[in-house]
Amino acid sequence: MEIVIAANCKKDPGTIVPLVDLKRCEGKGDCVNVCPENVFEVRQIESHDYEDLNLFRKLKLRAHGMQVAYTPNADACKSCGLCISACPEKAITLARRWW
Repeated sequence: MEIVIAANCKKDPGTIVPLVDLKRCEGKGDCVNVCPENVFEVRQIESHDYEDLNLFRKLKLRAHGMQVAYTPNADACKSCGLCISACPEKAITLARRWW
């Protein structure tokens, strides 16, 4: 089921980017469903990201199918904040892009 929401985006694309805390993300995909700019995708965690997790988080991640959210289109973000509100794990923050 796809959710369509008219967002009140505040910034030009790429000024603010979403950051996903992989220590909290459980890959449920709520961010994917609400993002009007298609910034997110849920997929299997990359090996280098998995290695950085502690044992508890690794076990929890296995229970959730090894899925997390990534932001391959972060430059499209317009800072509407819908992803932050939708994430049940509070794993997403928005940060000003400095690079």
